[in-house]
Amino acid sequence: MIESNKKYVIGLDFGTDSCRALIVDVCNGDEVATGVSFYPRWKTGLYCDAQSNQYRQHPLDYIESMTEAVHVALSHLTEEEIASICGLCFDTTGSTPALTDCNGMPLALNPEFAEEPDAMFILWKDHTAVCEAEQINALMKERNLDYLLYEGGTYSSEWVWSKVLHVINTNSRVKEAAYSWTEHCDWMTGLVTGNTIPEKMLRSRCAAGHKAMWHERWLLSSSEVLLELNPSLNRILPHLFTQTYTSDTRAGTLTAEWAGKLGLPQGIAVAVGALDAHMGAVGASVASGVLTRIMGTSTCDIMVAEKHEIGDRCIEGICGQVDGSVLPGFIGLEAGQSAFGDIYAWF
Repeated sequence: MIESNKKYVIGLDFGTDSCRALIVDVCNGDEVATGVSFYPRWKTGLYCDAQSNQYRQHPLDYIESMTEAVHVALSHLTEEEIASICGLCFDTTGSTPALTDCNGMPLALNPEFAEEPDAMFILWKDHTAVCEAEQINALMKERNLDYLLYEGGTYSSEWVWSKVLHVINTNSRVKEAAYSWTEHCDWMTGLVTGNTIPEKMLRSRCAAGHKAMWHERWLLSSSEVLLELNPSLNRILPHLFTQTYTSDTRAGTLTAEWAGKLGLPQGIAVAVGALDAHMGAVGASVASGVLTRIMGTSTCDIMVAEKHEIGDRCIEGICGQVDGSVLPGFIGLEAGQSAFGDIYAWF
């Protein structure tokens, strides 16, 4: 029996196939309730084409599965216990970006683009942007630029700029409508706090540092360089961000609208989101000198290190080293084997 005088928090984990809600006792970390909901459109294979490495997810899948997973988890609690929930946070796959309108809504929520895969979230494992990744890497090498120093030295087709470039290179309708882009973890946080305006939305340092070439030395990579890749980026670049935030930051509070939809108390704190493997490492009590392996559709290797241990070194071949991306005050390090679990499932 759960004691009603305790305080609880709820975490929402958006994986490749489903959304999971987890309610935890803040005093001792005990798991007290869970709920799972599979993405309905994704489950039927909509908007995906394995032959072209296209994997897209509709924002409605995220909204509907989040709502169901939360309600399933809350069904195990009393009303008094639900009233004791005091915080919420998201983690998601990444890089899983979507192009948005001026209100920060993914374009697929506009009736005009409701069935357009390029207007949806581009799942982490979508590899339609291989050519764009090669273009980014070639330009960085040719110009001897530093923007990949803290991302292992090589930019991936799984990351945000490759994907954004691919869509605006190949889909003129979406390009004309796009105002900005958002990462999945940032959009969920903005959605439930009522702050999706691209210029105001709080952006996760975890996602931006590991996937978007953000670093405190240069903030977002030079707009001049990005415009060389495609001048049409001038429509998007003014509506992005320079600052990022770690997940110990309160992004806002749960709105009355979303409190009603989810069955949670209005006004509870909502933290800045992050990528799933990084928060999985936190849940596994990652610490300096500990390697955490998160095994799912991919395998991610996560470590943290004291800043003085890393110093000025840039580690090649990994997927980033970012101050505060896993634990505040530590450098977060990510590597891994993409599609590890997917290959097992196929086999």
